[in-house]
Formats: sequence, structure tokens, C-alpha cells
Amino acid sequence: MVMSSGAMEREAKKEGFRKYLESSGVLDALTKGLVALYDQNDKPSSAIEFIQQKLGGPTVSEYEKLQAAMSDLQIRYDELRVAHQEKCREVGIRTLLPSFTPLNIIGMGEKKVWCCILRDL
Repeated sequence: MVMSSGAMEREAKKEGFRKYLESSGVLDALTKGLVALYDQNDKPSSAIEFIQQKLGGPTVSEYEKLQAAMSDLQIRYDELRVAHQEKCREVGIRTLLPSFTPLNIIGMGEKKVWCCILRDL
């Protein structure tokens, strides 16, 4: 059977992707998670949540707690920022608050450097 050039390209792309998943450890991690699920005598009510936990992710309840905490912290930050701006206006000084931005520095690879950029509000 002769494959068209389009079919050969798709097969090559699939094979390249499979090799990528294998070399990066994805296939091994998924296989271990699926084997652990298979070995469970009492199957969990949510297979996807079980696999997520095996891959190191938070449970749904942990995720929801983290989201709520982040929301509470954002509200508190916004309140403090407004109070700071009002206090600065009271005493007649210009408000400069730092804005922290991760920057990739040439030669630092995956490491990020946090740079404080001052901005007028």
C-alpha cells in the first residue's frame, strides 16, 4: 500500500509527538496513574480527579480553597492600595507603587528575575 505525502507527513508528525511524550516522561506518568487506578479495589467516584492527584495536582476542594484565598488576598490588596493612595493624597505626595514583573534575562535560561518597575497611579 502506497501512502500519499500528506499521510506520510501526518504519520511522521504523530511519531514525533509520541517520541516527545515518551522522552519528557508524560507516557510513563500517565501509565503509572492508570495502573494505580486499575489496582484500586474500590474505584474512586472521579477517575479524572484520581489521575490528577497521581500527577501531583491539587484536589478539587484544595483548588477551590486556593482560589478563594487568592480572591480574598486580591480584595485585601486592593483595599490597602486605595487606603495608601488616599493617605498619600492627604499628605500631598505623589503615589508611586511598585509593579513586579518577571523578566527573562539573556543567559539565565528558565530562571526569572523579578524587576520592580515604579509607575505613577
